[in-house]
Amino acid sequence: MNNMTYNSPILVIEGIDVPHHFIYPVFVLLLVTYLIILTTNIGVMLLIMIDRSLQTPMYLLFFSLSFNDVLGNTVLLPRLIFDVVSTDRSISYSLCVSQAFFSHTYGTSCHTVMMIMAFDRYVAICHPLRYTSIMSPAMVAKLTASAWSTSITLVSILLGLTVRLSRCRSVILNAYCDNASLFKLSCEEVTINNLYGLTFMVVLFSSSIGSVAFTYFRILISCVSKKNKELNRKAVQTCASHLVLYLIMLWSGFLIIISHRLQIHNSYRKMAAILFHIIPANINPIIYAMQTKELRNKIVQILHSKVNQLQ
Repeated sequence: MNNMTYNSPILVIEGIDVPHHFIYPVFVLLLVTYLIILTTNIGVMLLIMIDRSLQTPMYLLFFSLSFNDVLGNTVLLPRLIFDVVSTDRSISYSLCVSQAFFSHTYGTSCHTVMMIMAFDRYVAICHPLRYTSIMSPAMVAKLTASAWSTSITLVSILLGLTVRLSRCRSVILNAYCDNASLFKLSCEEVTINNLYGLTFMVVLFSSSIGSVAFTYFRILISCVSKKNKELNRKAVQTCASHLVLYLIMLWSGFLIIISHRLQIHNSYRKMAAILFHIIPANINPIIYAMQTKELRNKIVQILHSKVNQLQ
C-alpha cells in the first residue's frame, strides 16, 4: 500500500522553516534582495540596449548573463517570498514542473554563457587584430543561441525522464521545485533518472571547467610570452571580473551537488539552493560595473546627471 500510485495534481512545497518571530524580517529581506536583483540587472540590460557604444560582444554576452539572473530569480523568489508568510504552500504539478524547468535552465545557462564569455576574452587578448572578424554580431548571435538551446535541450530531457514517472507522494522536500525533488515523489525505479542526472552534471561541469581553464591558460601563455605590460594590464582588467563571477557561480553550484550527494541536513541543502540563485545575481552586475571601465563610466555619468537634475 505504501507504493500506491495516485498522481495527485496538487503538490505541497515543504519550504523553509522560519521561526514565527522572524517571518516578517525574512520576508522583507527576500523582497529587498529580489528588488535589488531586478533593479541592478535590468538597469544594466537597459543601459546596454540604449547605449550603442556598449553593444560590443563582451557586453552583449553580459546582457545574456543578466537576463539569465533575472529569469532564475523571478522563477524562485516571488514564490519563496509568498511561502514565507503563507500557510498554504500548495502548487499544481504542472506549475511545479515549470518552476523546475526554468530553475535548471538558469543553472545550466550560467555555465554555457560563461563558457562563451571566456572564449570572447581569449579572442580579445590573444587575437586582438582578428577580434572583430571572429566575434562578429552574427557569431555572437550564434554562440548565444547555442548556449540557450543547449541548456533548454539538456534540461528538457532531464525533466522529460521525470514527468513520465507515476507519483505516490505529494510533498516537495525542498524550498522550491527541482528535478531531484520531483522524481523523489515517485515509488518507481529511478535509476535512469539518476544516471542521466549524473551524466548531465559531469558533462556540464567538465565542459565548463575544461573550457574556461583552457582559455585562461592560453591567455596566461600569451601574456608571459609577449611580455607586454599593456597587454597584461588589459588581460587583468577584462578577465578578473569574468573569473571572479565564474568562481562564485561554480562554488554555489558545487554546494548544491554536495548537499544532495552527501545527504546533508535538509535545511542546509535548501539554503545552498537559494544562495545559488541570489548570490551570483546580486554580485554579477556589481563586479562588472567595478571592473569594466566603460560600464563604470556610463553608470557614473547617469548618476551625475541625476544629481544635477535634483540640485
